[in-house]
Amino acid sequence: MRYKVTFVVGLALGYVLGTRAGRERYEQLKKSARQIAQNPAVRNAAETAGHTGREYAGKAFAVVSEKVGDAVPDSLAGRVRGLRGRAGGGIGDDDWGTSNT
Repeated sequence: MRYKVTFVVGLALGYVLGTRAGRERYEQLKKSARQIAQNPAVRNAAETAGHTGREYAGKAFAVVSEKVGDAVPDSLAGRVRGLRGRAGGGIGDDDWGTSNT
């Protein structure tokens, strides 16, 4: 999925830089991108994807730590525990002030 998004962003950037339509077309594309990003359905999907990613990261860490034991560095363990705490629903907001609802 990440590669598809990167490809689309690159394609859009190439189009904007290569187009002869100029500033007017650039402004049109910028407005469309802003409208898509502010769409509640898109925002909810992005928040849900982030929440699901944090949840799976926590589960993966638990499985890996069971298999490798104390070989996991403390710095990594602390980061994942922080992610698991956020995914657990303790505090409703993330670092950017958005909720996972």
